Amino acid sequence: MADYVLARKSRNIASSAVHVLLNILLGMGAVLITVFSENPALGIILVLVSKWRVFAVRSRYLWINIKSNLVDIIVGLSIVMLSYYSSTARSFDEPLDFVYIGIYMAIYIIWLLFIKPMSSEKATMAQALIAVFLGISASTIMSATLDPIVAVLLSFVIGYAACRHVLVQAQGEMAGLTTLSCGLVFAEIAWLSHSWEIVYSFGDSGIRIPQAAIIMTIFAFAYNYARQALLRHREDFRFKDIMGPIIFAILLIGIIVIFFSNPAFNIY
Repeated sequence: MADYVLARKSRNIASSAVHVLLNILLGMGAVLITVFSENPALGIILVLVSKWRVFAVRSRYLWINIKSNLVDIIVGLSIVMLSYYSSTARSFDEPLDFVYIGIYMAIYIIWLLFIKPMSSEKATMAQALIAVFLGISASTIMSATLDPIVAVLLSFVIGYAACRHVLVQAQGEMAGLTTLSCGLVFAEIAWLSHSWEIVYSFGDSGIRIPQAAIIMTIFAFAYNYARQALLRHREDFRFKDIMGPIIFAILLIGIIVIFFSNPAFNIY
């Protein structure tokens, strides 16, 4: 019996080590293959192949599996696209150029190993916000060379996926109208902001953060806080229960729009 337990523990340790190694290789490979091939398609394929279990099911379960894994897929594909567009701004003639590749790899590896496996309420919210920030960043930068409708549709999917991720974890069921409404709000914001899209750059690093990504992340946080307050207080709900965070979010968005919308940052 003791030998069986020891063998079982050894297999568990070996399995965990392999799992960690594969995630590290995925995080490094998705970025490196994208940057050095100068083609995001290869990185996208690698991310989707890593999710083979999502697609290896009967057709009636396929859409359910895809929806359940949308947040993880959004993060992976966003990292690939952001690393691709960042690499197009660099020549890789200096050692510092490779530091920025390492940043994207580190972000994806940390997501895969530490953030993605967590399941607490706060962790679920953090996962959704990360997906919103990275997803909107990637879709906004992509929209500079693509039709605006692409950014609108992607924003809808990101808003829908983030809201669904939080609701399913918190309630164990999907509130269709709530998630669709959140997706529509994201799509509307993307449409309204498209004609005056501000992107903050950091020197010549190639790293760019769209203003819309910051605004939608703040909105997602405030929206979820208000939703939780409504559920918590129900019939005794009063506006003062959400007044602080909501007013703070409005003021923060106002400051960003008014004081940090220098047209010099515009990507168009």
